[in-house]
Amino acid sequence: MELTQKVKNIQEKWDANFMKTYAQIPVVMDKGEGATITDIDGKKYVDFTSGIGVSSLGYGHKGLVEAIQYQASKLLHSSNIFFNQPHVEAGAKLIALSGYDKVFFCNSGTEANEGAMKIARKYSDLKYGGDRGTILSLNKSFHGRTMASLMATGKEAYHKYFYPLPTGYKYVEKNDIEAFKEALKDETICAFIFEAVQGEGGVYPINKDFIEEAVKLCQEKDIVVICDEVQAGMGRTGKLFGFQEFDIKPDLVTMAKGLAGGIPVGGILADEKVSDVLVPGDHGTTFGGNALAMAAANVVLDELEKPEFLADVAKKGDYIMDTVKSWGLDEIVEVRGKGLMIGIEIKGSASEIEKVAAQKGLLILTAGEHVIRLLPPLVISIDEINKGLEILKECL
Repeated sequence: MELTQKVKNIQEKWDANFMKTYAQIPVVMDKGEGATITDIDGKKYVDFTSGIGVSSLGYGHKGLVEAIQYQASKLLHSSNIFFNQPHVEAGAKLIALSGYDKVFFCNSGTEANEGAMKIARKYSDLKYGGDRGTILSLNKSFHGRTMASLMATGKEAYHKYFYPLPTGYKYVEKNDIEAFKEALKDETICAFIFEAVQGEGGVYPINKDFIEEAVKLCQEKDIVVICDEVQAGMGRTGKLFGFQEFDIKPDLVTMAKGLAGGIPVGGILADEKVSDVLVPGDHGTTFGGNALAMAAANVVLDELEKPEFLADVAKKGDYIMDTVKSWGLDEIVEVRGKGLMIGIEIKGSASEIEKVAAQKGLLILTAGEHVIRLLPPLVISIDEINKGLEILKECL
């Protein structure tokens, strides 16, 4: 990719000032409208990433912009020692939408998962004593980058270098119910955490029969069930939460990413069994329930209340997957996903396709060496979808 002087200058500043935690594609984003982003040189890109599932309402959404501007002019933040109205409103909307008992707002997905694991461990400690604190998760899962969430992540490569690691974590293969039954023989297990669709692990929807049986087994042993909906939640799969495809109700549901359309936010929903486990002093977060983030979340939740909005997400997801399958390309191994959370497994390098696609005006993601991951804004138009798919087909 030939770089303009503007991009070179920004890349030089980055290299001089930032830790090398990202392997960026040399594109400098400037502004967006709908599901199309424009860089600082004026080049337009169809966005099939939504900032890794964050910009759920795309770019320039009138209601979202107005809510953020209005709240910024009034109050950005106040301590959780006091109430703020957007916080209370967002919580009430989420409870009404989800059917859960209580909610806790924080700042990110990894923080939500850490909080959920704390709730599970305290619940178990109060009921069974302190020897019952092991968290069970699935291989190839991803639950975050902070230390406890990192250990719940079922990928050994993510644990390397960060010793000594937190203890109390076990892993089992997804969709293998016999292995799951064997794992539950460990009497120290207090919680089971899973993703309805494994995102970072390759965009694998969990098997219905497996997860329904696994949750039933956990309920029989009073093991707290945590569903990580950080990526699959907030309408991404065509339902409010990915687990709603199944006949289950987890005890705790974690969320983040698309909840506030681009403002950092996370959350934990709790059912009646565990909703009163935490008491003042047990847990907290300075920025959780921030007035600006909650003002944005209210706009997103207003959209997610509309059945036609979610139905449209499911319809567009089916359209993308059916179109890609219809190409009949040898390079494509499998197309899988739910709603606008789609994985295209290919024979070659997904990261190479990602780079070439950016050159041609399409932003995509990867999920491992051979999986192209698509997470477009939920409001993406059919015209933008078709433009993006045309470029993707050309790249493949």
